[in-house]
Amino acid sequence: MAEGGEGEELLRPPLPAGAPGPKRLCSRACPAGGTGAAHPRPGAAEAGAGPGAGASGAPPALAGCCPAAAAGPAAAGAAGPAAAGPGGGGGGAGAGSLLQPESLLDAAAKRVAGSWAFERVEGRFQRIPEPVQRRIVYWSFPRSERQICMYSSFQPGRAAAASPASAAAGGPAAAAPAPAGEESPAAGPPPPVAPAAAPAAAPQGEGLPFRRGIRLLETGAVDNVLQVGFHLSGTVTEPATATEPEMTYKVAISFDRCKITSVTCGCGNKDIFYCAHVVALSLYRIRKPDQVKLRLPISETLFQMNRDQLQKFVQYLITAHHTEVLPTAQKLADEILSSNSEINQVHGAPDPTAGASIDDENCWHLDEEQVREQVKLFLSQGGYYGSGKQLNSMFAKVREMLRMRDSNGARMLTLITEQFMADPRLSLWRQQGTGITEKCRQLWDELGALWVCVVLNPHCKLEEKSCWLRQLRKWGEMDVCPLEDGNYGNELPNITNALTQSSGHSQDSLARPRRTVFTRAIEGCDLHWQDSHLQRIISSDFYVSPSYQREGESLLFNSQGQPLWLEHVPTACARVDALRSHGYPREALRLTVAIINTLRLQQQRQLEIYKHQKKELLQRGATTITNLEGWVGHPLNPIGCLFLTLTEACRLEEENCLEISDAGDSKPPVYQHVPVATGSQDSGESYLSLALEVALMGMGQQRVMPEGLYAQDKVCRNEEQIIARLQDLELDPVLVQTLRKQCILLLEGGPFSGLGEVIHRESVPMHTFAKYLFSALLPHDADLAYKLALRAMRLPVLETTAPSGDVTHPHHLVSVVPSRYPRWFTLGHLESQQCELASTMLTAAKGDMLRLRTVLEAIQKNIHSSSLIFKLAQDAFKIATPADSNSDTTLLNVALELGLQVMRMTLSTLNWRRREMVRWLVTCATEVGVRALVSILQSWYSLFTPTEATSIVAATVMSHNTILRLSLDYPQREELASCARTLALQCAMKDPQNCALSALTLCEKDHIAFETAYQIVIDAASTGMTYTQLFTIARYMEHRGYPLRAFKLASLAMTHLNLAYNQDTHPAINDVLWACALSHSLGKNELAAIIPLVVKSVHCATVLSDILRRCTMTAPGLAGIPGRRNSGKLMSTDKAPLRQLLDATISAYINTTHSRLTHISPRHYGEFIEFLSKARETFLLAQDGHIQFAQFIDNLKQIYKGKKKLMLLVRERFG
Repeated sequence: MAEGGEGEELLRPPLPAGAPGPKRLCSRACPAGGTGAAHPRPGAAEAGAGPGAGASGAPPALAGCCPAAAAGPAAAGAAGPAAAGPGGGGGGAGAGSLLQPESLLDAAAKRVAGSWAFERVEGRFQRIPEPVQRRIVYWSFPRSERQICMYSSFQPGRAAAASPASAAAGGPAAAAPAPAGEESPAAGPPPPVAPAAAPAAAPQGEGLPFRRGIRLLETGAVDNVLQVGFHLSGTVTEPATATEPEMTYKVAISFDRCKITSVTCGCGNKDIFYCAHVVALSLYRIRKPDQVKLRLPISETLFQMNRDQLQKFVQYLITAHHTEVLPTAQKLADEILSSNSEINQVHGAPDPTAGASIDDENCWHLDEEQVREQVKLFLSQGGYYGSGKQLNSMFAKVREMLRMRDSNGARMLTLITEQFMADPRLSLWRQQGTGITEKCRQLWDELGALWVCVVLNPHCKLEEKSCWLRQLRKWGEMDVCPLEDGNYGNELPNITNALTQSSGHSQDSLARPRRTVFTRAIEGCDLHWQDSHLQRIISSDFYVSPSYQREGESLLFNSQGQPLWLEHVPTACARVDALRSHGYPREALRLTVAIINTLRLQQQRQLEIYKHQKKELLQRGATTITNLEGWVGHPLNPIGCLFLTLTEACRLEEENCLEISDAGDSKPPVYQHVPVATGSQDSGESYLSLALEVALMGMGQQRVMPEGLYAQDKVCRNEEQIIARLQDLELDPVLVQTLRKQCILLLEGGPFSGLGEVIHRESVPMHTFAKYLFSALLPHDADLAYKLALRAMRLPVLETTAPSGDVTHPHHLVSVVPSRYPRWFTLGHLESQQCELASTMLTAAKGDMLRLRTVLEAIQKNIHSSSLIFKLAQDAFKIATPADSNSDTTLLNVALELGLQVMRMTLSTLNWRRREMVRWLVTCATEVGVRALVSILQSWYSLFTPTEATSIVAATVMSHNTILRLSLDYPQREELASCARTLALQCAMKDPQNCALSALTLCEKDHIAFETAYQIVIDAASTGMTYTQLFTIARYMEHRGYPLRAFKLASLAMTHLNLAYNQDTHPAINDVLWACALSHSLGKNELAAIIPLVVKSVHCATVLSDILRRCTMTAPGLAGIPGRRNSGKLMSTDKAPLRQLLDATISAYINTTHSRLTHISPRHYGEFIEFLSKARETFLLAQDGHIQFAQFIDNLKQIYKGKKKLMLLVRERFG
């Protein structure tokens, strides 16, 4: 690491939260005026190493990554930028510092201040002049506002970009530009920051501590600023608000080697980051150093005092703060006066203003306890209240720290991980056997990816890496540690292996190694950066092979002499991400270019291999998958990493990179072409074209669909995220040329390409990717766009039978369950994407009959879901019939054909949208024209059920609205009507129960057809039709003026009816009453014919008595049938046919009475008496009715004499 003293920070126990840390001991050998010589501390003799040795203990620099770091800390400090004018002596201030060369004293003091602990300086030199001490103390305060911003807000500046790993997980991450100042020895000076920073982009940014601190500074709220040695203090006044009075807070800051090491503020801030008051005081010191009173450490001042002055100093100090310090002062005095006290055994005394000791870790202040509490709080909220967003912001802060080469990045990540591992939900999910929630799963992915970045830091010490490895293994061995794929073990090769696997790979899935989210980071600890070829790649843009070595094959260079890096692709990309994440963007770019050149060479060789195997593969029609590990959806997100690395180099940034952006700011990035730096001949390539090329290569890779819901979902999400980034690129001629070239290679790529001629049955579909390619290519090369999109329409996993080639595919591709389809949990989403691709092509092909026909054939061949085909048909119909212009006939015909296919697919299956589909098809056919309507009427049996054909299709076609819509002439209307009648009769024959009435309605205007339909009903009445259907048709016949036919149908209906004694609310009662009324109105003969049927079918006494009463009220034959003579006399109940009905009614009352009395309860006695009263009325219709009723009552009294209360009521009413 470039930071001094960072190496051991994870090896030491952390200090308690808020503790200032141990103060080093300062002493002088004897009193002397001016600046005396420093007295060596215990162990200072060993600290006398020369400047080159360095106090930071940084490892040798990686060649090319950070040349300055190799020269030791003194040289590293030289890269630090000049802050605002030095002020207070030496060096000048303000604009003058830009015109005058820096003094040698300031140049040296800067380097020492950024690299050496002040104790080391004192121990190294016998005598340090006071001006030198002042300049070292002066330059020891941080000089970059970027660091203050980083530690005072979650949100990175606009210059930050999302990390590749967080892009895969769906969260933001910081990727600020290369740091400057003391944190980045190899970097140049940072962009200047104007004293009056631009206002935040949105009110949300105004609430951030950094913005508030700037506002306090600009409004003059900072006062009483004093720097004593390595300690800065001051007051910050918060102005009064409507609810709060004006408040003044005391702020104290300790610093060392250009880092703030501790902060305290009277506001009592409880947060991970610095409060606005600390920000205001820090920025005051950076922007106005000449206005800060500077004093040497207090021990130096005390050294210059004599005994009287020291006594006076102490007494005045105690007097000023006697209520707070008097007990402590007395205790110290007692200990000093005691010769055996511990305080007298130590040479010297502590000085809080004298800076850190050599052994103190040198890192920025981070409140570890607050980090733990915040993470615990966010995890406890379970993804609600924006907690997922907050945790992603914390990951972003880790990445920002890593890029600034701040050791707190790894420290903060360790704290976060500890809280993640302590999440109580992990054990709960494990016990219940349920998967981790998707939001939480994405956070774990980002956590694992961050650890890979940390362990691949090119400048971390071996001790650090060993410490991280132990910790990662400890976490990975815990039972609750989430697995990498979210479900079960993974057979993917580990991070240090190449793509190929040995043939002896175990086929036992139970033998798979347990791979947790930390496994890749653990494997990353085995990687190193010492490879000389790798170091040369990342150290120079001009590393090429000698021209005389460019003949023949080489593993290190391509034929143009450009270096290659032959490593497992995701591992190589993890190196790129590590370089990029740790603030080495140039080095990351160089390695990215080498990886892309390697991928190009592999693509070229794979194409040559395929050409030799093409004939055999095409004959077999299937292939194995050679890419065992997909790059899209991979835990390390290799393609996203390369793409972001390249596009960041081409991104046009805004001027003020420290401006805090609103979280909702979704302004698309703007890119420009930046030529690729190369030592070979001018290739004319840019990093932007390389970004597009590598994204297309990765997305087009043929790869097996991973096992498990989460892994499959991640493939889809990662693909969509990469495409979203591709859509930010504005396709100019250079990018279009790259796009065309890569698309042609993908189409010709054989089994190595997901768009090749032959693919494996279980390879990941290319629909989403092809939709982007189609839209991008269409304006520039329509033929290529259609060829590619049509090729991508396939979804072989849904084919009915697996091709013969499947028997040879590797064991790891066997489905999880033995079924025709593998367990593709995202199949619904994939099918919808297939539908989207087809819809996009249909829209683009509007008006082009040839292309539409080709797209239609592809849809009919490859899409297997009726719902999706119906959606496509609807989409095509909407596009073909715009509201403001004429319809497009070609696209309308496609919509109709798709609709017909849907009808055929759903004819014999249940589909809740079937009625909607049928209605839509008729509407579509109506738009196409009369021939389409005739066609669907004539071929109805292959499209509709008989019920649909009659009640929906034929009825809609024959409606008045359809006639008007088509403006049909008489012959056309007759043709449609004839087809509809033919359909109606055919349907009535096939399904008379459900279609007879519709058939009669449709055939009303044609006598022959109507008679045929009626005969079909009569023929079916005795077998398959219910009384309800027959009554309905009978009523229809009466309504149409056919009472005798209605009577016949009603009589047939009565033979199917059976009404029990207690069914006095049966829905058929009204039909029975209507049938009897119809018979009565027709005449005595019809009534005589139906009464036996009524007596046989109806056993309910109340219904029979109602029929009897109605028949006796009026004379029969009032309907006035032509040719009949009516007598006009009322019918007698003593004669046929009413005598039979009366006897049946009396018998029904007797039977019902006995049935009711067998299980009657007292609460029903009153109702029973009323029932007997109605029975008496019916009995009295007979001549001897009163005698029959009296005998009936006597029988009841005798039989049911045990029911005394009831019989008492009977006697009271009936005697």
